[in-house]
Amino acid sequence: MNEKNLSAPLEFISNSPNETENIAAELAKKLAPGSVIAFTGGFGAGKTAFVRGLAAGLGIDDDVSSPTFALVHEYKGKKASLYHFDMYRVESWDSLYSTGFFDYLDMGGFLAVEWSENISAALPENTIFVSIEVLDENIRRITVTGGDNTEYSGC
Repeated sequence: MNEKNLSAPLEFISNSPNETENIAAELAKKLAPGSVIAFTGGFGAGKTAFVRGLAAGLGIDDDVSSPTFALVHEYKGKKASLYHFDMYRVESWDSLYSTGFFDYLDMGGFLAVEWSENISAALPENTIFVSIEVLDENIRRITVTGGDNTEYSGC
């Protein structure tokens, strides 16, 4: 994580996937095209639910699903597209390049990156980090750091 861009973290408690989506939809309304949102959290933590909420908040009506085997899904939006990456299997710079990640950074869309810890050295300076921690079967602690928190502090 790029420490120099961190401001006070924002923390939310979600009691359901629907609440996680609502938190993300509010965040999405504060984002500008070109934003990179990097996720950490274990299997089943709710990363894809959060991306569903981002898509909804960006006015994208597509069914959002995990890009586990495709590596990236594109969802076309009115302002810009949302590119949803799964970096779980990315273990080297060569495999990162093969995803087209660097090309997508230049496209001006929104990038949502699951398993971002696998590519931490490649994330841009103003990346927004979303950590999702499982507290209970349905309860999650969502912590948002990085980027320019002043843009989304009202979530």
